[in-house]
Parts: sequence; structure tokens; C-alpha cells
Amino acid sequence: MNREQISDLAAAYALGSLEGAERERFEALLREGDPDAVTTLREHQEAVVALAELHREEPPPAVRSALMDRIAAEGTARTAPRAVARPSAPPRPRRSVWPAVWAGAMAAGIAAIVVGLVVSSGYERRLAQLSQDAAALRQELDRQQAVVAILRDPATQMVALAGQPASPEARGRMLWHATAGGLFVTAGLPAPPAGKTYQLWAIAGQNPPVSAGTFMVDAKGTGSLRVPPLSGIARVDVFAVTLEPAGGLPAPSGAMYLVGKS
Repeated sequence: MNREQISDLAAAYALGSLEGAERERFEALLREGDPDAVTTLREHQEAVVALAELHREEPPPAVRSALMDRIAAEGTARTAPRAVARPSAPPRPRRSVWPAVWAGAMAAGIAAIVVGLVVSSGYERRLAQLSQDAAALRQELDRQQAVVAILRDPATQMVALAGQPASPEARGRMLWHATAGGLFVTAGLPAPPAGKTYQLWAIAGQNPPVSAGTFMVDAKGTGSLRVPPLSGIARVDVFAVTLEPAGGLPAPSGAMYLVGKS
């Protein structure tokens, strides 16, 4: 077991909730003097004690008042003259120590619940993170597989886009397949002004430009865009990039930054 697994077992053991085979495994580690098991168990036990101390409850004022009354009554009885016989008051029932013990148990219970919630939330956070990582990995694998499939297909177009006067140092590449879509990558583009975005266009023959999506670039001016298949377009003659309002437009209106012919 790794240290994280041992820590989870130690937390459950400290709370008394470890049962069955897992309890036997953990106690075997303790008997063997496993340093991780011994150390993590001590840490969790100290956490339970510390939380119990934080939730310690003071006795109610009525308990203190009753105790002071009893002390005062006993002191008066000791100093009273013995010659004078006075009817003694019925003895007060002895205060049990169990309320204090019960309060301590309640505090320990609260501590156990808190530690249990911490352990549970730790599990949930780890599971959520693993789920997110797995989803991201699946998306990345799907993207890479799609790119590999496009590269291997002889029907794929590879179009080089050159910088225009608005961005003469910029460059781009477009891998395009009519039925699989494509992948566009670029470098050297300036950061767009606030409220603006770059938009990729596909032009087939004499038809009007069709939007292939919008994208942003990082601080180095690099960006990419996964393009789905474009309805009704088999072969693209020209790809171009313009600067448009955020969200893009149905037709180009801004300055042209990149253009390339297939």
C-alpha cells in the first residue's frame, strides 16, 4: 500500500470505523512497526483529540450555582453549635460525574464526525480530480487520433497560410478533410484587442466565405482550432483569418491577418 492508502486506513482506524480485512491488514502493519502506519495513526489520533478539545463544553451555570450552594451549606453545618439541635435538611443528591463524561463523549463524537467528513471530502476531491483528468485525457486522445486519421488520409489537404499586412510575421497551417473536418494551427498573431476575436473562413469556388470557427491566441501569439466538417463543402480553395467582434460574424468584416490557397 502507498502512504495515501495507509493514511486513509489510519483515519478510519482512529475513528473506530475500520472493520474486517482492512482492519486486520492495518493492525498487521502496526505490529510490524510500519513507520507510515504508526506515524499517520498518531497524527489522526492527535487530530481527534485536538478537535475534541476545540469542542469542549463548559458546565452550565446552574451546575456551578448548585455546587457553590452545597459548599456553603456544608461550611455552615461545620461551624454551627453542636448544642443546638436543628433538623437537618435532606441530603442533596450527589452530582454524578457522568454529565461531564457525556459532554466529553459528545465532543469526541463531534470530532469524529468532523474527521470523517474531512476524510470523505478528501475521497470525493480525489475522485472528482481523477474523473476530470480521465475526461481530459480521453478528449486529448480523441483529438490526437482524429489528427492522425486526417494525416494518413490521402484526401487530406494541407494548406499553408501566410501573414498579411496586418500581421506580416504570422503564419498558419490547415489540415483539411471534407468528411472528417480539420485542424488549424497558427503562430505569430498579435493579441486581439478587447472585445475582438480571430475568425477562420473557408472559401470554395465563387461561393461566399463560410465561418469555420473563432479562436484566441496566447501571449506568444499561438493558437489552434478544431474544425468540424462544413456542410455542403467538399473541397476548400482558400482559408483566411480575419479579426472580428467577439463571438464572430456570419460574414467577414475586419482586416485579414492570414490567407492561404490550396
